Amino acid sequence: MSCAKEIKNIALETSQMKSICELAVMECYYHNVAKYKEENATGILWWEKDRHFWMEYAGVVTIGVDTSLMNIEVKDENVTITIPPAKVLGCKVDETTLTEDSFIVAQNSAKVEAEHQTEAFKSAKDKLESEAKSNFTLLAAAQQRVQKLLEDYVTNIGNSVGKTYKIKWIYLEGAEELNKADVEPSASAISE
Repeated sequence: MSCAKEIKNIALETSQMKSICELAVMECYYHNVAKYKEENATGILWWEKDRHFWMEYAGVVTIGVDTSLMNIEVKDENVTITIPPAKVLGCKVDETTLTEDSFIVAQNSAKVEAEHQTEAFKSAKDKLESEAKSNFTLLAAAQQRVQKLLEDYVTNIGNSVGKTYKIKWIYLEGAEELNKADVEPSASAISE
């Protein structure tokens, strides 16, 4: 009898729904090569040298929704969910992939110092993050994943208590376009 009693006490909890959204992030792994070129880096007049090198690295871009902008209301069998558009939540380079072998310096290049490597690294990370932010397919896939997980949660809770919940989505600016996008799993990649 205690099991039946527990099932009746199951209800939709907005805190659990927001937790689902926080966990429903997409991690996109990348492997990239950054190029650094500085013309006339050293020397004078005819003895000037360019500084030119490449840096190979790997990392992760995390995409999801900002749960602080979400609003979830449950009234009887009606669930209203206000959802923001998906966005890049983070971009991190795997520092273990940066070794001496990761750097290739062009022949006759001016000397490469740590400050130049740091500048190349920052520039590459910024470029990757910018590309991820403008990758509509990745953003749409992340948002649709969040919505699907929320729908499944609501449906499963409803099934366990014998209710059929109706979900109404309210999209903040930019979110509706991501929801309507036709996303294929193989299309969610970042190009360089």
